Amino acid sequence: MIDAAQVLVPALIAGAVAIGATVAIERWGGRVGGLIGTLPTTIVPAAVGIAATSTSTAAFQDAMFATPVGMFVNASFLLSWRVLPPRLAVGGLHRRLALMTVVSLSLWAVFAALGVVGLKHATGLGVPSMWIGWAFTVAMVVLGVLACRGVASSPKGARDVSLLVLLSRGVLAAAAIGLAIALAGAGGTFLAGMIAVFPAIFLTTMVSLWLSQGEAVPSGAVGPMMLGSVSVAVFADFAAYTLPEFGAVWGLSLAWVLSVLTVTIPAWWWLGRRVS
Repeated sequence: MIDAAQVLVPALIAGAVAIGATVAIERWGGRVGGLIGTLPTTIVPAAVGIAATSTSTAAFQDAMFATPVGMFVNASFLLSWRVLPPRLAVGGLHRRLALMTVVSLSLWAVFAALGVVGLKHATGLGVPSMWIGWAFTVAMVVLGVLACRGVASSPKGARDVSLLVLLSRGVLAAAAIGLAIALAGAGGTFLAGMIAVFPAIFLTTMVSLWLSQGEAVPSGAVGPMMLGSVSVAVFADFAAYTLPEFGAVWGLSLAWVLSVLTVTIPAWWWLGRRVS
């Protein structure tokens, strides 16, 4: 039986760190804010909870290596918020936003389902989950770089997001992480890895920024957020081995530092050179 504390504590931590993630975009613009907002945050307590409830080390590693697949789906979700809005043939801010939300989440659900089925099929054929995780991590790098090329504008927001929206970010993130941990304990490792990266922060970021700042601010943040979110995939790839080897505190700390050194800092440097 799953201990309620093993689900609730990481979920609450995830909700707390999610609240402030996208405020950075409004204060520092899409380039810096997008990278800061996509640092490995909610995935850290999720990894702790999944490790605590997984039936074996192999099951934990399967969940971690499923995370890059989910993050690739999330990157595609983000890209839809740049590509689709100009093509929406509906009038009015709220109608366009409602339609965009439904369409983007529908696309995420379809691709997430395909990801879970594909993972199970690939591992059933004997493909190591590690190969799958790193392959999708590399694919995210390529997609993120392409999304950042040719789009230099990443404006800051002019107004603050309301407290209600900030709280909604935390609630959505906490619910996603709690469900992922519960599924891991029930044996649904691949599904847990996907749900652990449900685009709660991405969705609330796009919606809240669209409502308070207009379409330009979230659109400008898409590329940096896609590139920055590679750090979450890299964190999961490293944590699959560092947590079992060194324990939760040192193992996850090492995975976090490695992900920032190999993704966030180089991405910040590269994006800075493009706009300087």
